[in-house]
Amino acid sequence: MPFHIACEEEIKGGKTSDVYFSRAVEILKAKGIDRMAMAEVRLKGFPWGWKWGVLAGIEEVAELFKGMPVDVYSMDEGTIFSTNQPVLVIDGRYLDYSVYETALLGLICQASGIATKAARCKKVAGDKSVISFGARRMHPAITPMIERNAFIGGCDGVAVIKSAELLGESPMGTIPHALVLMFGDSAEAVKAFHEVIEPKVKRVALVDTFHDEKFESLRAAEVLGKDLYAVRLDTPSSRRGDMLEILREVRWELDYRGFKDVKIFVSGGLDEAEIERLNEIADAYGVGTAISSASVIDFSFDIVEIEGEPVSKRGKESGTKKVLRCMDCFNTIVLPSHIDPGKCSCTGDYIPLLRPLIIQGKIKRDMPGPQEIRRYVLEQMGKIK
Repeated sequence: MPFHIACEEEIKGGKTSDVYFSRAVEILKAKGIDRMAMAEVRLKGFPWGWKWGVLAGIEEVAELFKGMPVDVYSMDEGTIFSTNQPVLVIDGRYLDYSVYETALLGLICQASGIATKAARCKKVAGDKSVISFGARRMHPAITPMIERNAFIGGCDGVAVIKSAELLGESPMGTIPHALVLMFGDSAEAVKAFHEVIEPKVKRVALVDTFHDEKFESLRAAEVLGKDLYAVRLDTPSSRRGDMLEILREVRWELDYRGFKDVKIFVSGGLDEAEIERLNEIADAYGVGTAISSASVIDFSFDIVEIEGEPVSKRGKESGTKKVLRCMDCFNTIVLPSHIDPGKCSCTGDYIPLLRPLIIQGKIKRDMPGPQEIRRYVLEQMGKIK
């Protein structure tokens, strides 16, 4: 096997299941036990410092269960959720879906972690651009998954060609250090870029390869003039000092010499905390490892009802539930399915967040495109603190 990955057929065929599920199926079949069971997916606790998450991976979940004799209800992809709120419910014969628990959780745990980290970065960046630069830190087979979820979480663009193609976006990038090294001079490299690359691609000069960022920024501005869109600082940590002060100095010198329209793009070791600190000066960010290797959202999958009777393991609430949100004040509640919530305390109406995704193997709703999901995420982020 040239690449160590599972193909789609193996995932759909249950080959990526933990072995104890296949053994459980073998035992239940041998003993003639074939029961209806309802299970829910929810989060007990976030990674440290997180208070909300962005649900992602639902489109792939729909593909996983398509054609299977089960019913699946879920929040819409891109929905912001909190702890102890069921984000997905599956109902059917346990023998029909048990071996897919591993794949189901894998699809949404990592995707939601990436989308959430991207959303956290975008929330503090505000109207400043955030570009996903982290594909090189992860296995190339999952690059499209990583960058799709970075994009729907709020990133303004992605760097990898295939990822952008699947998103229907243009890939975004600047100049690699290798190009500057090959030319031996940053100004010559950006000049060559300008002469060769099509005009619709913004001219961004990398200004930290050989010399001081301030002087390389000024040289790039002098070489390209009004055609220079931005300078990019990717200063290594060993030379960085106080990055905010470096940005202030570069901004001052560019402004003083009449290059006020040249933007400052920052990359290298960024996360939401550093973005918030630099946002006073920086105009755009390239975020890599923080997003691509984001903490997974540690969802659990638990049976809550068997043959219509509420049941659960210790530490979990049994029975079917509904998750309701007031879209006026964004208050979200979880109730037993038979309880009427009435009006929200703000007098707004509650709407159900768990909607049919799969009914007896058939997908029951349209899958929104990544741009629509991203707009949905950004709209919700405006309602949370």
